[in-house]
Amino acid sequence: MSLEFENLSAALEGMVAGLAPSLVSIASDRIEASGFVWRRGRIVTSDEGVAEEGEIRVTLPGGEAVAAEIVGRDPSTAVALLKVDRPDLRPVALSAAIPAPGALVVTVGAEAGAPTAALGLVALARGPWQSMRGGEIDARIELDARVRRTAEGGLTLNAAGQAFGMMVFGPGRRALVIPAATLGRVAARLEAHGRIPRGYLGLGLQPVTTEGGGPGIMVMSVDAKGPGAAAGIHQGDVLVTWDGKPVAGLQALLRSLGPDSVGKLLALELRRGGETRQAKLQIAERPPA
Repeated sequence: MSLEFENLSAALEGMVAGLAPSLVSIASDRIEASGFVWRRGRIVTSDEGVAEEGEIRVTLPGGEAVAAEIVGRDPSTAVALLKVDRPDLRPVALSAAIPAPGALVVTVGAEAGAPTAALGLVALARGPWQSMRGGEIDARIELDARVRRTAEGGLTLNAAGQAFGMMVFGPGRRALVIPAATLGRVAARLEAHGRIPRGYLGLGLQPVTTEGGGPGIMVMSVDAKGPGAAAGIHQGDVLVTWDGKPVAGLQALLRSLGPDSVGKLLALELRRGGETRQAKLQIAERPPA
């Protein structure tokens, strides 16, 4: 039994050591996180691990600190892409294979140029899902693992030592994994365009109950230059159908405003002063914050 544990320990040490040359630690405005080398001179990390403003410092394997710039970020999928002037860093090869529930995994991050590690299990693995911010994520992967806060943005490895995704924290500090397919798709778009487009209505909305007891969404404010105003929607209107279907709630509506929604023309039904009205609204791209 002792020899088996020694062999397991040696294997885990080797897995972490093998990824160490591709792991970095990231510091920005009192936030510390991890990241990994995605391509030459490009670092992928968690969007939550990078401050909105101020200097970003990346500590490389071995302890050297260099400046980094934000190439782009997508809060809806928790992916941020950074640029560092170090083409000599070793990129990670990501695996598309997702371990089944019960599989052992190792989450690796970095602090001050040295790797950190946590052993855990895959608690849940199922199909594609959409985040509360409307991000399309290719698989829902939850871990049963006690992970250091600074490991957010690091990698999660399967039992073969292959990195299959980036670890981030969900609600209640639940450890989630953003899978390789999502990372590749989002990071490539951020590198090309600097952002992921999101739909914009130009409306401030609030859920309400209609006179008939069904769900509705009240318009609380209207951007005078936005799509809602162009469609003739007024403050106080209550949306009751969306794209020809009864509204299912505010969160469902917001989640529908993903990249593919931009430019789409919708048929809306709304209530104004006790009367039913029809409107056509074309979704625009959300302007930069």
